[in-house]
Amino acid sequence: MTAHRAEFPEKLRFLFDAARYKILYGGRGGAKSWGVARALLVQAAATPLRILCAREFQNSIAESVHHLLQSQVVAMGLESFYEVQNNVILGRNGSEFLFAGLRNNITRIKSFEGIDRVWVEEAQTVSKSSWDTLIPTIRRDRSEIWVTYNPELETDETHRRFVITPPAGAIVVKINWNDNPWFPETLRREKDELKARDPDAYLNIWEGHCRVALDGAVYARELRLAQEEGRIRSVPHDPAKQVHTFFDLGWADNTSIWFAQTVGGELRLIDYYSNNQMPIQHYITLLQNKPYLYGTDWLPHDARAKTLATGRSVEEIMVAAGRKVRIVSNLSVTDGINAARTIFSRCYFDETKCAEGLQSLRHYRFDVDADTRQFSGRPLHDHHSHAADAFRYLAVSSEDDKPAASARSISMRGWRG
Repeated sequence: MTAHRAEFPEKLRFLFDAARYKILYGGRGGAKSWGVARALLVQAAATPLRILCAREFQNSIAESVHHLLQSQVVAMGLESFYEVQNNVILGRNGSEFLFAGLRNNITRIKSFEGIDRVWVEEAQTVSKSSWDTLIPTIRRDRSEIWVTYNPELETDETHRRFVITPPAGAIVVKINWNDNPWFPETLRREKDELKARDPDAYLNIWEGHCRVALDGAVYARELRLAQEEGRIRSVPHDPAKQVHTFFDLGWADNTSIWFAQTVGGELRLIDYYSNNQMPIQHYITLLQNKPYLYGTDWLPHDARAKTLATGRSVEEIMVAAGRKVRIVSNLSVTDGINAARTIFSRCYFDETKCAEGLQSLRHYRFDVDADTRQFSGRPLHDHHSHAADAFRYLAVSSEDDKPAASARSISMRGWRG
């Protein structure tokens, strides 16, 4: 390996110092991922290391940093040392690079043993629950957690955890395009054009500044007011009051659940949970294991659909388990969003237990019309939309608080009681 092939930006020299956490954040063009890939390949060539390359969502190896590492193996002339396989990269000294998504593989993540380095890429999307699972799993002596991301919101879990209040033993470095001695002219022109056209977007994309709110965010105003008015805080559970749940159902997509109580005119969101590729019994067991006095479980209309696997609907399974179930009125998404906006001023969110749900509400945004390039009236369907849909059902059900007409809806009271 020749010296020129192992060059790094000066600002990335710290990657070769020992530290529990190494945090690299900033705008586009700073060579963060490129530098981390090179540093890990160099370190793993010198010493046998077991390295986990992770991100919040990874449905295939193509969504990982596998290709980036492969290209750097070639660029640094390490083809004779590393064997690049479809799902792993192996070094001749026993080093190995593994790849996994955090959100879909929590059980697998817990099973990883003897990890020396974790590299979490695109970490701005990583949820509190994923960090809370991953960090204690990486417990080998002198193990390190490397984090790279372009910031979005100051309230995002990763930014709060590692930049605003960094843990002990963390080296936190902001690196931007002007720290990259090999910044290409093509990107320079793109950067300058955006600066002239949209200075606010330029500051976020190229200078690594956090946005106040995402462009097109559906509930930007409502969440800003909730923050300013102190309604995102510690919200204690009142054991004398019923807890009502609000589901959005999914399989490949997330199933999301909000837990809420009413106290006077306040809607107190005391808890939140999401997961995917889990049977409905998983969620029933989860509810039963929480120390809540339950009222009604509010389900979306698709809970009445019978599955081929069981021949029963989610509604029927939950009723058979002794749950009090009602189906939310099937309003349009637009009407549901309007209903959510009307209740927002009464909502108090537990900052810790609802952190993941809040992160999704902040990122829930309108889609961009492919023809006009303007925001449409349709929300973007992504991993954040499931928490927002469940919150929308909370709002709709609060307007649908009346005795059930259907034999299936066995709760004779609405959830506001």
